[in-house]
Amino acid sequence: MLTSVRQFVKNSPHWALAFVAILLVSFYWFVWAEERYVSRATVVLESPQVATPEFSLSSLMGGGSGNTHDLLLLREHLLSVDMLRLLDEQLDIRQHYNEHGDIFAKLRNPDVPIEDLHKYYLRRVEIELDEYAGVLNIHVQGYTPEFARDMAALLLEAGENHMNEMGHRLAEEQVRFLEQQMIRLEDRFRDTRNELLEFQNEYGLVSPTSTVESINQVVATLEGDLARLQAQRNALASFQSSQSAELRQVERSITALRDQIVEQRDRLAQATGDSLNRVSAEYETLELQAQFAQETYSSALAALENTRLEAARQLKQVSVLQSPLFPEYPTEPNRLYNSSVFAIITIFLAFIFSMIMMIVKDHRD
Repeated sequence: MLTSVRQFVKNSPHWALAFVAILLVSFYWFVWAEERYVSRATVVLESPQVATPEFSLSSLMGGGSGNTHDLLLLREHLLSVDMLRLLDEQLDIRQHYNEHGDIFAKLRNPDVPIEDLHKYYLRRVEIELDEYAGVLNIHVQGYTPEFARDMAALLLEAGENHMNEMGHRLAEEQVRFLEQQMIRLEDRFRDTRNELLEFQNEYGLVSPTSTVESINQVVATLEGDLARLQAQRNALASFQSSQSAELRQVERSITALRDQIVEQRDRLAQATGDSLNRVSAEYETLELQAQFAQETYSSALAALENTRLEAARQLKQVSVLQSPLFPEYPTEPNRLYNSSVFAIITIFLAFIFSMIMMIVKDHRD
């Protein structure tokens, strides 16, 4: 028997090495490797169903992100160095993973740099995104069931706080920006209204535009009366002398009407002075500015209210579909699976090596 083994090792050293490696690895997984407990949790992100108008600041800024995007953000935060620091501060994961586990699985030095600790952390915490169901599946490995459950629960709590803080910060910045704009627009609206009132008081006119329209109507009436008197004068001149009392009275009326028309037209437009057309143009400019300031202020008020409602929708609640499990028996490592995979790969590599040796030997012969 011993001779046969020696002959086999001599003729096929690679197969002997493969079998030895399989035996050693199997011994490690079935005998030496320390058991680990796995706490599982399943969560989903939900937002309050707050009805908002169709027009909102978020629509102008491109709208909100989808639930999948929020879950990815939550996943990255749960796997981040910041989360690792929090876990280490509250649960002292350095000590736990250093005191437990075999030489290959334990944290060998509790004072390792944060980068090395993070690599180890990623081997003990697994977070998968189920895009079809829209949930996160969290798996936390610990050497005691209490530690695994506490670590999973802390991950959920810290993740929810982070998502709420991130959503609130964005909403508060939007509201703060609009409130600052509201103050500026309110001051602008008051200034334009005051300028309009001062202008009206200065010229004693509530609406210069309406006054111009009234004067135009007066001028049109006077021109009609002038045309009528001129026709009357022409008719009297055909059979009366120019010195007749009736004709002279008509002439005086015509002259008076002409003077009145010139005076009213001078009020409307003249090269210098405060003519009504100039006053009306300035008034219309001030009125447009005041209307624009009022409309802008009203729009800002509506946007502010919409943003306040949007702030409520930014609140992300981590709804737990499966609370952190308190494991009753260890499920890691998967001894049979790990040993079988290693054995299959080792036998496959040994077979390939045998084929290569046979091909080389054939070429030599």
